[in-house]
Amino acid sequence: MRVALFVPCYVDQIYPGVAVATVRVLRSLGIEVSYPEGQTCCGQPAFNSGFFREARSVAGHLMGVFENDRSDYVVCPSGSCSAMVAHYYPVLFEERRGERERAEALAGRVRELSDFLVNVAGAEASDLGSRFEGRAVFHAGCHQRRELGVLEEPRRLLGGVEGLELLEWENEELCCGFGGTFSVKMPQVSTAMADEKVKALEGSGADTLVSCDSSCLMHLGGRLARKGHGTRVMHLAEVLDPEHGRVV
Repeated sequence: MRVALFVPCYVDQIYPGVAVATVRVLRSLGIEVSYPEGQTCCGQPAFNSGFFREARSVAGHLMGVFENDRSDYVVCPSGSCSAMVAHYYPVLFEERRGERERAEALAGRVRELSDFLVNVAGAEASDLGSRFEGRAVFHAGCHQRRELGVLEEPRRLLGGVEGLELLEWENEELCCGFGGTFSVKMPQVSTAMADEKVKALEGSGADTLVSCDSSCLMHLGGRLARKGHGTRVMHLAEVLDPEHGRVV
């Protein structure tokens, strides 16, 4: 099987190690990975801000990039960006028949990482040789929860990681408060929402916060650091990475 890696902006610019870990996880299963270098932003910031013409311009470019790669699937380590392409590209182009068909074709190939691992590759953490020492809670980003409905897959994978204790925590279903441009437009509300999650984390007994979205981790990690917490924030791919903790 061959997949094309779709790397979100936050991963590319801030957390490139998440992309590296994703490649390692996929290759450990014998999956061939390509990286189409012409890819850019998926257009979600513009779309969420109501700039649909600009979003269509960016989306049209991204569609062309992945159309030229003949991989079976397009795998993305982000529930947010996966939802944008899979759910909202067809909406962006719904009145443009030819482009709508292209958008629907790409939407059918895009899978969030944990969804792909469990529901397409049929993988378990034991297949990856994953090991991670710690007590963790999992945060499902809003797009992953409400748009993709991918909730059990990451927990199933984490539950099989040797050395990791996966804990339950209060208010797990609450938004972290980031919301992309929302955090810029309404910073006070965004910060207050993050603090609710931090408060819940404090009572969980966890030393690690895991999510499938680097944007959520950036927001919550920033609040944790500001408050002097030593809690680790890690992407699911980093926890599953069979090379985690090794010198390479």
